[in-house]
Amino acid sequence: MGKVGVKLAVGCAVAACVVASVMVGRRVRRKRAWRRVVRVLEELEEGCATPVGRLRQVVDAMAVEMHAGLVSEGGSKLKMLLTFVHNLPSGSEKGTYYALDLGGTYFRILRVQLGGQRSAVIGQDVDRRPIPQHLLTGTSEELFDFIASSLKDFVEREENVSERIPSERRELGFTFSFPVKQTSSSSGILIKWTKGFVIEDMVGRDVSECLQQAISKKGLDMRVNVLINDTVGTLAVGHYHDEDTVAAVIIGTGTNACYLERADAIIKCQRLLTMPGDLVVNMEWGNFWSSHLPRTSYDNDLDADSPNPYDQGFEKMISGMYLGDIVRRVILRMSEELDVFGLVSSKLHVPFILRTPLMAAMHEDDTPDFREVAKILRDTLEVELFLHLLCSCILNWHVWLSLAPIFHPLFHILPFIFSTFIIFNHTYFIKIKLHAN
Repeated sequence: MGKVGVKLAVGCAVAACVVASVMVGRRVRRKRAWRRVVRVLEELEEGCATPVGRLRQVVDAMAVEMHAGLVSEGGSKLKMLLTFVHNLPSGSEKGTYYALDLGGTYFRILRVQLGGQRSAVIGQDVDRRPIPQHLLTGTSEELFDFIASSLKDFVEREENVSERIPSERRELGFTFSFPVKQTSSSSGILIKWTKGFVIEDMVGRDVSECLQQAISKKGLDMRVNVLINDTVGTLAVGHYHDEDTVAAVIIGTGTNACYLERADAIIKCQRLLTMPGDLVVNMEWGNFWSSHLPRTSYDNDLDADSPNPYDQGFEKMISGMYLGDIVRRVILRMSEELDVFGLVSSKLHVPFILRTPLMAAMHEDDTPDFREVAKILRDTLEVELFLHLLCSCILNWHVWLSLAPIFHPLFHILPFIFSTFIIFNHTYFIKIKLHAN
């Protein structure tokens, strides 16, 4: 072999070595990067851990806050608000009833006809509408004008209008799922907004009065007859179907709980309570906080970036409005700090672009190649990434944190075997039989 051949062979060998070293180097770097990704997930899983001992500490902390909230106004993170609801549906109710539910990203208008026998619903019409985003931060007049207009449209579409007695005035039940200090069963003052609503001119005003004024302006003959929140409404529905129902929990856009309490145990309001027996207490547990809750750096960042930092801490850890964004923040950290996914997608910087239902869909994907996970990430975040484990971690943490505080309110009510209904996401009932030793 001539000199030219030798040089060519040496050159090829050197080139091959360079290519091989580059490929090996890339593989090693990629392997190290993925190890760091796994470590991020392991750290998150450790931060979200909810062993039985920690859950018991959360339950005990909830018990302390409940008692403090019943003793004095402002003495607890839990407001433990009076609802002035002494009587729950018995199942014997008859007639046509209207209801309006405002409490999250949607509001609902309902007309139901009851037949007088437990669980006998003769007819039901529901209109579910999204709340335009600009109304969440607008004025109270704009919000209630929109609601009243929608309510009027719904009523005017009522079937068999001719069968209705002309002089009969429609009665409306208003479900308003934000912290309200009730002044009666049909009126209450807004304490603060939650779930992304920030309408400053509404705080401190009577919620029922604002709705009634908007209804009257539309020329609609309807009176706001009762004011409750969605949790009390859930308890009422459960009691209508089963008289043993004594507590209700909402885990949807936000989260809250209520239960039947002995009137004589509500020490802070003894002068206001003239009727003996039980009273529904609205806990407003979305603001619950304890050092025993497994709070991660992602929770801290989400809270700091929210419209209400240092407020509604428990709600931000478990409710549907926030879980998807926690996953987005984890993905963003992986993309920025670990540099294993190429250029960071601009969509990863958009708050709440990954909604919790999408996160749940990824968690439930059981296809061999996780096609649903890949599709959601590609379409929503423009990211190619395997995240089934991440979604599982967040959802398991959500479930255990959601369930743990339920048990003390239930044990607090009846020291013997009983049944209760708990509702999740406005969609289904779970019947739980508990034994309090």
